[in-house]
Amino acid sequence: MVMGMRHLRVVHASVMPTLISGNTNAPTIMIAERISDLIKQQYA
Repeated sequence: MVMGMRHLRVVHASVMPTLISGNTNAPTIMIAERISDLIKQQYA
């Protein structure tokens, strides 16, 4: 638990099944956007 933070969620690149040969920034942002949409649906 992060002190002072409730309901904190962390999205990171380790969910990708294989490493890509290029920059991982764009796919990581895409994953984070998708997860944020799922979180918003959960609280709608």
